[in-house]
Amino acid sequence: ICMIAHVTARKMPTLHRYEEEKFFINAEGRKESVPSIHDPPTKELSVVVPSYNEEDRLPLMMDEALDYLEKRQKRDSSFTYEVIVVDDGSKDQTAKVAMKYCKKYGSDKVRVLSLVKNRGKGGAVRMGVFCSRGKKILMADADGATKFADIEKIEEGLKNLQPWPNQMAISCGSRAHLEKDSIAKRSYFRTLLMYGFHFLVWFLCVKDIRDTQCGFKLLTREAALWTFSTLHIERWAFDVELLYIAQCLRIPIAEVAVNWTEIEGSKLVPFWSWLQMGRDLLFIRLRYMTGAWQLETRKCD
Repeated sequence: ICMIAHVTARKMPTLHRYEEEKFFINAEGRKESVPSIHDPPTKELSVVVPSYNEEDRLPLMMDEALDYLEKRQKRDSSFTYEVIVVDDGSKDQTAKVAMKYCKKYGSDKVRVLSLVKNRGKGGAVRMGVFCSRGKKILMADADGATKFADIEKIEEGLKNLQPWPNQMAISCGSRAHLEKDSIAKRSYFRTLLMYGFHFLVWFLCVKDIRDTQCGFKLLTREAALWTFSTLHIERWAFDVELLYIAQCLRIPIAEVAVNWTEIEGSKLVPFWSWLQMGRDLLFIRLRYMTGAWQLETRKCD
């Protein structure tokens, strides 16, 4: 298995950006070049929202997020933000729905990055991160399952990690405190899959974080640069590799309980997605252990 994992590994992830992905459409309908995470930050907060066929669920999340962000900006004039909706090759009207918010709030606050092909959630988040202008970067799911105001909890978790070594730190939202309630609503099969996945995460990759999969994570700009430019996994298990990389780099990580509600319309197919994630977890450990994957940073072309 080690030999297969090593031989089949790509040495570094493909960070190629299609020509159409080097631009976004502003509120006036004109093309603008995307910024780079290698540039100095010009916003306090960037919110990256990966979206695949989310035309129905996205509006609820965007309404809640932008309402919170606008009120916070009114309370504190020094607070600046941007929301980057990454349309991950959707087949529905996700980009069109997101563009309505761009036109309403302006393209300095809301931007839509449309990917030519579906890259997977991890790939979509990475492309959004690479276009971010914030000192801190928040990953937030398009379904709005986590209350957006809980960003204050994970900001506090990030603050409590100071001093940040090399300005790097990560604060993760967590649903671990809700596990007993969720088990009561799940089938035995899904509960078994969940426990099996948690065991593999603990055994192979990440021992100190109970919930690696919550889509509400806050990173300093420097932590986002180092982790996402090294990231190989582009689909569901990318969170685990992200935290595995952070542990290898000795980036401090906080885990903070957040409010969470299950929203219908999940893209996760229970059996096959969990099987794919199990394979990815094994390959994460073996490929880093054998040196097939290295902790390096690269620029996105």
